[in-house]
Amino acid sequence: MKKFFTSESVTEGHPDKVCDNISDGLLDAILAQDPAARAAIECAAAFDTLLIMGEVTTTAIVDYEGKAREIIKEIGYDFGTFAYDKCKIITAIHQQSPDIAMGVNASLEKKTSGGDESDQLGAGDQGMMFGYACRETKELMPLTLSLSHRMAKRLTDVRKSGLLPYLRPDGKTQVTVEYVDGIAKRVDTVVVSTQHDGVVSQEQIREDMKKYVIEEIVPAHLMDENTKIYINPTGRFEIGGPEGDSGLTGRKIIVDTYGGRCAHGGGAFSGKDPTKVDRSAAYFCRYIAKNLVAAGLADEVEIQVAYAIGVAKPVSVFVDSHGTGKVDDERLVEIVKAEFDLRPYAIIRALDLRKPVFKKTAAYGHFGYKGFAWEQTDRVDDLKKYL
Repeated sequence: MKKFFTSESVTEGHPDKVCDNISDGLLDAILAQDPAARAAIECAAAFDTLLIMGEVTTTAIVDYEGKAREIIKEIGYDFGTFAYDKCKIITAIHQQSPDIAMGVNASLEKKTSGGDESDQLGAGDQGMMFGYACRETKELMPLTLSLSHRMAKRLTDVRKSGLLPYLRPDGKTQVTVEYVDGIAKRVDTVVVSTQHDGVVSQEQIREDMKKYVIEEIVPAHLMDENTKIYINPTGRFEIGGPEGDSGLTGRKIIVDTYGGRCAHGGGAFSGKDPTKVDRSAAYFCRYIAKNLVAAGLADEVEIQVAYAIGVAKPVSVFVDSHGTGKVDDERLVEIVKAEFDLRPYAIIRALDLRKPVFKKTAAYGHFGYKGFAWEQTDRVDDLKKYL
């Protein structure tokens, strides 16, 4: 059976990613001083204005405006209405609601039965989180998303290195792969849209994008004479970033996760401290899924966990191996429950999430990269006993 699947990515200069970078940059600045801080920082950006908003409870002293301008400059906005030294910045930060804090500070289990060490924290909100892994790439991520992310990152690298100095920070990539009986056979379509200055011709952009971005990233054996390539298909992309369109923290949740290959609970990541299970439990689900696949228990795994606010233990655990499991899915659920502690305090401890490690997740995806604790496959030997 033949089918086509598509994923997209965006550069760090995309208006939504500008906001994600600032949210996570501010979170890291807070956690560097106060690892126990509570934060949910969101940003909105439009034309010449940045709004920093949300709740923060901390002993840390952070220059929100100064840090935001530093990040905007680092991304590359030293021109236009949203230039780091010209844009207007408004802050609207308050402390975490005491009604929420009372559920996080001590879980329902802790209050009613005393519990154990991992019952210290309740979930910071209700909701469901998903994790995913598959064998399409060496990092156990979907091929369509992996190629899209790598092209988006390449766009940034050739700009910042000076190789293509006419490029500007905003950009988007997209890859469609043709699958036959579930196996990736060829790349059907590649889309690259990149912001640029007003001097370069579209012909030059198209030539350079093919040579320095697409051909550097997309394997030649996956391209053929029928592969369609669209580069700046509108014909011009000079105005970009917040000047061209508004940006908002958490609006690229599919880019951040698995490119649409699995379900998403709806919660965003950036700007949230690890007591927010929207972030920490989603990271842990990726960790579990990756270890299950790496251990050979399945070739593809999708995991869902769900929480109630103030309660430490998840209210449900679901595993779908999409028919690839070496044991049935019900057994995989039993294995997950037996081998992994899904309470928030245990997740934070297992992944060491009280550190300022979040800004580097704010662009090009939160999963599939070495160096992130949730990408380790250190539970493989423990899980192989179930084969």
